[in-house]
Amino acid sequence: MNSVQSQELVVLLDDSGRRIGTAPKSEVHHGSTPLHLAFSCYLFDGADRVLLTRRALAKQAFPGIWTNSICGHPGPDEPMQDAVARRASEELGVDIAELRCVLPDFRYRAIDADGVAENEVCPVFCARIAGPVSPNPAEIMDTAWATWDQLRTAVQLPWAISPWATEQIPLLDAAGIGRTNHDLSS
Repeated sequence: MNSVQSQELVVLLDDSGRRIGTAPKSEVHHGSTPLHLAFSCYLFDGADRVLLTRRALAKQAFPGIWTNSICGHPGPDEPMQDAVARRASEELGVDIAELRCVLPDFRYRAIDADGVAENEVCPVFCARIAGPVSPNPAEIMDTAWATWDQLRTAVQLPWAISPWATEQIPLLDAAGIGRTNHDLSS
């Protein structure tokens, strides 16, 4: 396989959210990042704690910042649920269960301290994992388990949490995700 074939592609979108093409992921994130398709996922353990991850310093956008469990981009022909499962395995070495899309229409734009922009239509998922995580150091430099109340408090300090998670957490809270023993499968 040559380098062009192995290059990760992201799906570009128009302002209405319609697919208009693809571009190499390595070329998409910059100061004027085009709108593209992504996802966020919050992973819960059996005690209803949520896994937070700290992005690796080598990440192009928002390096070193704490955020939700995993983020990623589906491939051009990849079902979103498959992309979420793929990234859980690639980033954390875990399998997921009870995957549910909670915020299908979430969209945001944010610019990091280096001027790199995120500009995404980013459905938000929740899922469960069992067993220990094994973070990929190219993606994640640290992890922490938190209760939903602790996470709710953390977003009060927006410099400490990614801008997309800061926007997503109150919306997830309103959808009932923070309740004890919530059912992710419904």
